[in-house]
Amino acid sequence: MEDINQETVHRHDAGCDGHGHHHHDGMHIHPVANNMKVALALNVSFTIIEFFGGLFTNSVAIISDAIHDLGDSLAIASALVLEKESERGRTATFTYGKRRFSTLAALITSLILVVGSVVITINAIPRFFHPEEVHVQGVLWLAILGLLFNGAAVLRLKKGNKSSLNQKAVMLHLMEDALGWIAVLIGGIVMYFTGWYWIDPLLSLGIAAFILFNAVKNISNGLSIFLQAKPQGIDEGKLLNELLAIPHVSDIHDLHIWTMDGEKHILTSHIVVPADSDITLMRRVREEVLQKLKSLNIQHPTIQIETSMETCRFTNC
Repeated sequence: MEDINQETVHRHDAGCDGHGHHHHDGMHIHPVANNMKVALALNVSFTIIEFFGGLFTNSVAIISDAIHDLGDSLAIASALVLEKESERGRTATFTYGKRRFSTLAALITSLILVVGSVVITINAIPRFFHPEEVHVQGVLWLAILGLLFNGAAVLRLKKGNKSSLNQKAVMLHLMEDALGWIAVLIGGIVMYFTGWYWIDPLLSLGIAAFILFNAVKNISNGLSIFLQAKPQGIDEGKLLNELLAIPHVSDIHDLHIWTMDGEKHILTSHIVVPADSDITLMRRVREEVLQKLKSLNIQHPTIQIETSMETCRFTNC
């Protein structure tokens, strides 16, 4: 029985070296990275303009958006670093690679955004009850400029590798920013015609609430990943039922599922087959299990085949 278990591990590792798929994707890394560099440069440039523009227009909504865009710049920068690091793959020290560096960066960024949203709220609440005059024309021009900058960044990213999850995530960040600027533009138009300057701190509070909601959600997701919780979107009961439906699989135990970064999922398990199974049958069962796991979005499975006559050596089986 030791032979089949050893060969199972060997085949699995060979398949993983089938990081052939990942190495092939590496050909797209440089265009993706270049597109993200352009998006980062646009975002950082406009974030600086926003901070000074917010001070010039006396608009807390603009300054709030600047803090939001600063968080997005940090997110784009961390995603860019991940694109470069992912090309290097595993090392003797980081045997799973450095994919969790992106999760760590997301946690740090989210904590910064939580602090930023609290600062925004503290400054906006007094302005809501005691509105101050806002340079509305400046707000309108900044909103239009914001739409142009974000639109240019989104268009640049849309030209790149459409299979890059990092690039898609960054593009969603920038599309959210564009929607925020539409809200600021509408608010600016209302202030221009009515003089209702309380709209500015109201927009600021709305932006702060949006930032806080997403930051807390990201912190929760990041902590779940580091604590090796079951990945979102994986139904363990359904997974077990589908594996048990494979012919000759009589039991499954010592099942563990976790994720490296919310995208690459890992599974280890013991698969039990009838006592009279020969090596050929065990290999066939193993291949069917691996194919099923692949269809269920498990990218890195490690399984051990056992017969019903064997006793699991682990206490938590």
